[in-house]
Amino acid sequence: MVWTGTWVSDRLGIELAGDDELRGLLGLALRRNPKRAHLLVSGVLGKHVPQLPSVVHGHGVTLGRRVRALLGPEEAARAVVLGYAETATALGHAVADGLETAPYLHSTRRPVASVPSAGGFEESHSHATSHLLLPEDPAFFDRGGEAGRGPLVLVDDEFSTGNTVLNTLRDLHARHPRDHYVIVALVDMRAPGDAGRLAAFAEETGARVDVVAHARGTVRLPEDVLARGLRLVEEQDGRTADPLVPCAPAVAPVRLELGWPAGLPDGGRHGFTPDHRARLREALPAMAARIVDGLGGPEQAGRVLVLGFEELMYAPLVLARALEEAGLDVRFSTTTRSPVLAVDDPGYAIRTRLAFPAHDDPADGPGERYAYNVAGGGFDTVLAVVDSAADTPALHAPGGLLAQLATAAPRVALAVVPAHTPVPRTPDRQEPPVLPAPLRGPDFSSYEPDDVGWLLQDLSAVRLEAPVEEREEAVQRGGAHYAESLPVEYQPTEEYQELYRDALAGSVARIARAVGTVTELVLAERSPRPVLVSLARAGTPVGVLMRRWARHRHGTELPHYAVSIVRGRGIDANALRWLAAHHDPADVVFVDGWTGKGAITRELADALAGFPGFDPEIAVLADPGSCVRTYGTREDFLIPSACLNSTVSGLISRTVLRDDLVGPHDYHGAKFYRELSGSDVSRDFVAAVEARFDEVADAVDQQVKEAASADRAPTWEGWAAVERISEEQGIHDVNLVKPGVGETTRVLLRRVPWKILARRGAGADLAHIRLLAEQRGVPVEERDDLPYTCVGLIHPRYTRGATGADGKAVGSA
Repeated sequence: MVWTGTWVSDRLGIELAGDDELRGLLGLALRRNPKRAHLLVSGVLGKHVPQLPSVVHGHGVTLGRRVRALLGPEEAARAVVLGYAETATALGHAVADGLETAPYLHSTRRPVASVPSAGGFEESHSHATSHLLLPEDPAFFDRGGEAGRGPLVLVDDEFSTGNTVLNTLRDLHARHPRDHYVIVALVDMRAPGDAGRLAAFAEETGARVDVVAHARGTVRLPEDVLARGLRLVEEQDGRTADPLVPCAPAVAPVRLELGWPAGLPDGGRHGFTPDHRARLREALPAMAARIVDGLGGPEQAGRVLVLGFEELMYAPLVLARALEEAGLDVRFSTTTRSPVLAVDDPGYAIRTRLAFPAHDDPADGPGERYAYNVAGGGFDTVLAVVDSAADTPALHAPGGLLAQLATAAPRVALAVVPAHTPVPRTPDRQEPPVLPAPLRGPDFSSYEPDDVGWLLQDLSAVRLEAPVEEREEAVQRGGAHYAESLPVEYQPTEEYQELYRDALAGSVARIARAVGTVTELVLAERSPRPVLVSLARAGTPVGVLMRRWARHRHGTELPHYAVSIVRGRGIDANALRWLAAHHDPADVVFVDGWTGKGAITRELADALAGFPGFDPEIAVLADPGSCVRTYGTREDFLIPSACLNSTVSGLISRTVLRDDLVGPHDYHGAKFYRELSGSDVSRDFVAAVEARFDEVADAVDQQVKEAASADRAPTWEGWAAVERISEEQGIHDVNLVKPGVGETTRVLLRRVPWKILARRGAGADLAHIRLLAEQRGVPVEERDDLPYTCVGLIHPRYTRGATGADGKAVGSA
């Protein structure tokens, strides 16, 4: 391989000296700039040289992890990261990714009248010298908590003379002094004298200054290199002149809709927080899938270049990374303001260039912009990614960027990211705390991390359990709500566990058919890329299985979250806000295990009245109550996940809503019962059902076909039956009547049962019900007129005296 600095080195005598990796990281080119003759061209930055997205992002993440190791976890948690426009905006983002917890800001050359500057500095050797710092949050640089301001991490692609860094340090230290600075670069190319100036700043201010780089070295320049370089550029310009030539693409570019999450900033121009990072990561698979579909699949897309736009580097980079992970042959680079000589020689770093007018109405006036090494790169498709401020007529005009790209590749596509409009924060404007990212296994739940994200707060350390009798007495007397405490987790006997295993073996194929049917109906009728939101906890195993079906049958990775809904209190409003901020509410599909009388269905519809865009219809595995139109079956059969509590639901408790534990900006709570891991069958249950997916695929297709032409409108016959039973039994409270196998199981496990009504002749589906009823001394009455397989009745006039000393229920008073 010829080093891509050979051409310049041979003609001007410029040399790189230092670490062995330098030539692998850097090539050389000549600037059209009277201030500096040469340009160090990084092969791993993704600016001038198309590169694998994983390589570009990986170098920055590695640097961020080194900074984290240098600082230690506590100081890393207090740090802020600042990157330099335009070349290092994505590198700074990636360093912040490696640090994991740090907010990020990059300098910009795009002023915003509504956002006051938090600082600025000059980059003396640049073609565009002035940098602005425009954080949306004026307290951005003051992060650090009670211990004071945390470390500031400054990120640039190269650390050459150190002038830019020193200008930044002096400006920011005067405004926001701190004790620790970390300078990060791909390469540290300072001469010995330049290194001394940074040490002098540290001595002068008393601050510690560290430098972290992938490689170190120096550039050896002949004394007359600037004059000789300018002459060489003029000489080559006469041979390779490429004036702006109006041209129009033969075929109009394909415009791709990303589905960018509402309210998510397009990058760090005004600040990018860890929550923003988590939101973007959640949304990337769906956005990548839209791109792949829009390009007609991997084969039609061919070799792809994702081309970012000047400062907008990170969003295109991570989109390219997601496409790479999806199996596309993809490279990444961006357009630039930098005027660089192009020479088509393997020993020169910039082989080709496309020139076009600026298309974002820049504050410093019109001018040429460039895309290097795109022409001749062998790309079948170029996907240009710009922000909405740059999606102007100039972008689409003859001679504009899209037209120039059409001369370099057979196919051009365009994706537009909404430009973030900052809302300045003032001291008297109190911002609600940022909602945390979802909890995931193995830290919270025994499910795989990708199976479900829990929009809950972890209350595992809080004692919440109370004896069933105490809870029931408090609830029925009106002194407490059932969601304010937890029942003691039922520990199944070996006999009961054997019943669970038998039930699973006997119904697993039926469950797999129902999972497939409800998932296919959701995909066909609700959204091609639904966001599954299960109602914790009964809905969660179903949501996990629906996600697995979509992946198994269609290769589609669906997002899946679990949220809390509480009868009489509604759904977790903060969880809804998080979902609305991260996903299109129209794509959200709420999932539950089964319907009884439809109380939760009605509760959800009422709760969503204040959250426009969400569809209140629940998708369920079984709908014996005829309360919804999206279901896998309307049979009332035993769903084995209803037989157990947390041990079949990721070891997560019921959800908790109590004023002293859940504040106005908190998610509802739940506990993770790690101590029950020896009895956990959550993954086994999912694996057993998933193993039957291929077996039931034809039956699912037939059921979906029949469902498409059937009248599936809810009849609410279950609610009518519950009202009738409530009056017949003298209960006069529908909340104490729990219809269906699943609800009856809950009554026996978590409430004080009075009696069980069972459809005469029901067999294996009721074996576990009969065993639990026998263990608790609860009578089972056979009935011929039940629309359900069984109905559980909670004791209607409960006091402590309603159970004897042995804990068994007695007749009602």
